[in-house]
Amino acid sequence: MTSDPDAAARWRDDRRAAAQAHADALESRRLAESARARELIAAFVQEATVHGPAPVELRARSYDGRSRFRTPLRGWYLRRDESLAVDVDGAFYVLTAPSSLGARFRGVTPAPSDPPLVLGAGGKDGESLDLVQALDRVLHG
Repeated sequence: MTSDPDAAARWRDDRRAAAQAHADALESRRLAESARARELIAAFVQEATVHGPAPVELRARSYDGRSRFRTPLRGWYLRRDESLAVDVDGAFYVLTAPSSLGARFRGVTPAPSDPPLVLGAGGKDGESLDLVQALDRVLHG
């Protein structure tokens, strides 16, 4: 019994194309969600700047959670554990950093991330929170 090498090659090409189409659709959805999240964050920053609460100095935590490091950022924490925040310019941050002696003395400068619509999605039960709820909790306690 012989197999058709051309059929196998076509099948591999079809699977590769289907996987790429799926990856493209996921990326498109992620970009659309981030764009919507940026709009929500911009509205939040505008309201918080006018009506409060005042921004605070943001600190990052070490990956193991034992240390806290200064950052040059001011803004608002979105989670009670202070692991996610928005700065006064509307950038979204995951405030974790590797522990090091330099970080203890000089602090760290986290890079902004694309904001999600659900904070902690895919985490343990009870750890995910809609961005809208997180922003509202900051504004209204």
